Amino acid sequence: MKNLLTPLVLALASTTAFAAPANLDELQKMTKRYAPVQLKADASKLSAGDRLAIKKLIEAAKVVDTLQLRQRWSGNEALYAALQKDQSPLGKARAEYFWLNKGPWSILDDNQSFLPAEVAGIKVPDHKPAAANFYPEGATKEELESWINGLPAAQKQDAQWFFTTIRKGDDGKFKIVKYSEEYKPELEKLSKLLKEAAAATSNASLKKFLDLRADAFLSNDYLPSDFAWMDLDSPVDVTIGPYETYNDELFGYKAAFEAYVNIRDEKETRKLDFFAKHMQELEDNLPLDAQYRNPKVGAVAPMVVVNQVYGAGDGNMGVQTAAYNLPNDERIISQRGSKRIMLKNVQEEKFKATLTPIAKLVLRKEDQKDLDFNSFFTHILAHEITHGLGPHITKTGATESTPRQDLKEAYSTIEEAKADITGLYALMTMMEKGQLKDTLGQGEAAERKLHISFLASAFRTLHFGLTDSHARGMAIQVNYLLDKGGFVSHGDGTFSVDFKKIKQAVMDLDREFLTIEATGDYARAKEMMAKYVVIRPDVQKALDKMKKVPNDIRPSFPTANSLLAK
Repeated sequence: MKNLLTPLVLALASTTAFAAPANLDELQKMTKRYAPVQLKADASKLSAGDRLAIKKLIEAAKVVDTLQLRQRWSGNEALYAALQKDQSPLGKARAEYFWLNKGPWSILDDNQSFLPAEVAGIKVPDHKPAAANFYPEGATKEELESWINGLPAAQKQDAQWFFTTIRKGDDGKFKIVKYSEEYKPELEKLSKLLKEAAAATSNASLKKFLDLRADAFLSNDYLPSDFAWMDLDSPVDVTIGPYETYNDELFGYKAAFEAYVNIRDEKETRKLDFFAKHMQELEDNLPLDAQYRNPKVGAVAPMVVVNQVYGAGDGNMGVQTAAYNLPNDERIISQRGSKRIMLKNVQEEKFKATLTPIAKLVLRKEDQKDLDFNSFFTHILAHEITHGLGPHITKTGATESTPRQDLKEAYSTIEEAKADITGLYALMTMMEKGQLKDTLGQGEAAERKLHISFLASAFRTLHFGLTDSHARGMAIQVNYLLDKGGFVSHGDGTFSVDFKKIKQAVMDLDREFLTIEATGDYARAKEMMAKYVVIRPDVQKALDKMKKVPNDIRPSFPTANSLLAK
């Protein structure tokens, strides 16, 4: 991973905001890069049972915070406890910024530590360990890979599985430990809270999911509860458990705990049903060799718009998630597709706090009028839809694998970029067919809004820094589209779209991403990243103008506090 990121470190060296340890003034400036917002949701229509259930789920989400801290680094919990004891202005600033990042490394600054090398006797790594706390400290990628490859097939799958850690036994040899054993006390507490929430609600689908997920925490078998989550149809919408693998930067195998406690927005959800009718059509029209397309996309997967009440763990760390597409288990995706959750109140706050001021800096004045929340919102939806499309199985002779396994640590970057550009391609083709006239409109005006909003949003993503998979993927897209002429730099930190070239450029790039995943071509993925995951001078000019624009939002949860107080 260090070799892969070396060009990025060099590219970002001039933008790092501080030299560790950060002083009080630096920490306050770093914290201001996250605009404080209040995430509110209407809980007035919830039944008494659902109100009790959501209170239990908020309590459970707070347990998830503890688990995710531990997964991110073995010293996290002790370090955070030590920081909280220091009530000086500097101590409070350190604790606040630690919590924003869920660790002592600044996500927006190449995961560089903002603390001294030692705090209260705890040695702090200068950068986030690529292995997080999923593998034995000090174990190299090469020796772990050699051990994994030497295991029998079933054990190899367990070693690469989402819900296991690798530890060293008393004999000094590597061993596989299930999450249900690794985190037993916390998972027992989570299981109890979910059982209590299940008993409180009268909604059958919520009750079923919570009961099965409570069981999964103890059995380590998440498959039944993941299927139940796909069928969840409830005013209270919850995602809780180990899901995303971004924290495992060594292999990209291990899932981090996260929680989103939400209330469904029925009106907006009904608007999205339209897209579910076109899943197979979108798959059939991907710019990909037909042999790699899925001739039968899984059953129509649900799409839900919600307003977030509370976020925890990997669901409330650094840059806030505006939408997510789960589960990641290929067994479910192949049968049912995946479920898309759109966090509307998060998206609205991001648009107001970050994208609107960015657009005024990076777009030409005549293009700024085309920035459009509806286009921004719809592309996020398309991004989530296209996570479920494209290749999910690779074959070498008679041997089957997955893009996630084949592309290793490069997978997250390639997959996020694929979803971005495939989502844009899908909207372009649907717009041409007149299928989006009630959603985005049609004709030149609608086309302008879509591409101009995507261009502005690209700079919002790059504003995060290149340590995030989404931002690395966006760097590939921006640089590729500039090379192909679809995006145009005006040399002064402003950019525009060449509407005569953008369609072909998007199609060519989409084909490249999809083919890499279809063939599991690790070398090709690394080559693409080495070439394009950089900040070029013209792009840096735009980023330099954006220094005072918040990178993202920092949510507080007044609705959750209100519910807990009753």
